[in-house]
Amino acid sequence: MPRFRFQLQAVLDARLRAEREERRRVAELEASRRRLEDGLRRRQSQIGEARSQLRGRLEGRIDASSLRGQASASLAEMRDAQRVVLELAGIHRRLEALRETLRTASRARRAVEILKERRFEAWRREEDQREQAELDEMAVIRGSRRKVESI
Repeated sequence: MPRFRFQLQAVLDARLRAEREERRRVAELEASRRRLEDGLRRRQSQIGEARSQLRGRLEGRIDASSLRGQASASLAEMRDAQRVVLELAGIHRRLEALRETLRTASRARRAVEILKERRFEAWRREEDQREQAELDEMAVIRGSRRKVESI
């Protein structure tokens, strides 16, 4: 039985590679986003701990220089957290753009896959018709042989 050969298989392969590459890029950016979010959570917990330590130092005798140092460290953590938030906003924008590119690549690949499926179905119908025609011809030949032999 003949095998189906899709004329545009190279195009489909190229689109699959492009989609895989876009998926890889999205995954890399997602990993960066997760790392930044984890760092932000750590910073926020450190800021919370620093605040509770600062509250604890406000009881009893107060050392102004250590309070200033504590407040300065807390402000530095807040600045770092704000910087991370800005980085995250940039990553979210880039991530949305990459996801749109991935959707476009997926649609392009799917369009060629649908074309392949349709061509395969057409090929299979042609093959079935061809086989049926051969079977009909063999039945006619067999019938005419029997007719000739019976005479």
